[in-house]
Amino acid sequence: MNTSRISLLAAVALVMTACGTVPNRSAALDQARNRFNDASGDQQVAVLAPDELRVAGDSLHRAEQAWGEGATLSRVDHLAYLTSQRVTIARDAASSRADQQLLAGAGAERDKLRLAQRTDEADQAQRKLAMSERDNAIKTADLAAADAASQQDKARSAERIHRRDAHVADLEMQLEALNAKKTDRGMILTLGDVLFDSGKAQLLPDGSRNMAKLADFFNRNPDNTASIEGYTDSVGSSSSNRDLSQRRADAVKAVLVGLGVNAGHLSTKAHGEEMPTSTNDTPAGRQMNRRVEIVFARQADEIPVK
Repeated sequence: MNTSRISLLAAVALVMTACGTVPNRSAALDQARNRFNDASGDQQVAVLAPDELRVAGDSLHRAEQAWGEGATLSRVDHLAYLTSQRVTIARDAASSRADQQLLAGAGAERDKLRLAQRTDEADQAQRKLAMSERDNAIKTADLAAADAASQQDKARSAERIHRRDAHVADLEMQLEALNAKKTDRGMILTLGDVLFDSGKAQLLPDGSRNMAKLADFFNRNPDNTASIEGYTDSVGSSSSNRDLSQRRADAVKAVLVGLGVNAGHLSTKAHGEEMPTSTNDTPAGRQMNRRVEIVFARQADEIPVK
C-alpha cells in the first residue's frame, strides 16, 4: 500500500470518526461510504487509479461535512450520489488501465474488446456526472432567483405599508378637522341640537352648511361607512323621544345623500333618551343630550389602503 493511499484512508477514517455521533444517517451517504471503502481495499483500484480514488475520497469528505453541518437531506444525498459516481469512475479507470496493460502484453483481440467496453462505461459515468453537476448548477440558479423574488416582495410590502401609514395620517387629520373624537366605539363626530328647532327634525340652514364638510369627507374617502345615531333628552315620553331621534338621524342621512354620499354606506339608529352624556336635570345638560352622533365604522388606523 503506497503513501497516498495510506493518507487517503486516514483522512476518510478521520471523517468517519468525526461524524460518528450524527444520528439518523443518510442511507445514500452510508452506501457511498461503503462503496468507497470497498474500492480503497481493492488492490487494483488503489494501484492503477490513485488519483480518481483520491477525488472520490474528497467528494465523500464534502458529503460527510455537509451532513455534519446540518445540510438538507436532499443536498447530502446529492453529494453522496456524486461520490458513488466518482467511485465508479475510479473502478472503471482501474479496470481500463489493467486491460490496457494486459492488451500491451498479450495483444489479444478479446482484451481489446474488454478495454473498449470499460472505456465506454467510464465515459458513460463521466457523462452522468456532468449531467448531475449541470442539474446542481441549475438548482443553485433557481434558488438565487427565488431569493431575488423574495427581496422584491419585501420591497413591495414595505411600500404598501408606507402608503397605508400616509393614508392613515391624512385620514386622522381630516377627522380631527371635523372635531371627531376617538372613543372605544371608534371615531365619533357629535352634532349638537343646534342643527334643529326644539322638537323638530328638519335641519336648520346653519346645520345644512355644516353637513357639507362631512359630505366632503365621505366623498374623498368613498370606502368609509358610518352609523348616524340620534339621541334626545328625557323630556317627553320614551316613545316620542325615540321617534324624534330617529327622524333627526334620517334627516342627517338625507342631507348627506343629497350631497353625493353613497346611501349604502350610511345607516341610522334611534337611541331616544338612552345613553345620556350629561344630566337631564339642567337645561345645559339636556342640551348636551340632544344630539346626533356620526359613528365611523372603522378607526383611522384600521382603514386599509388598496
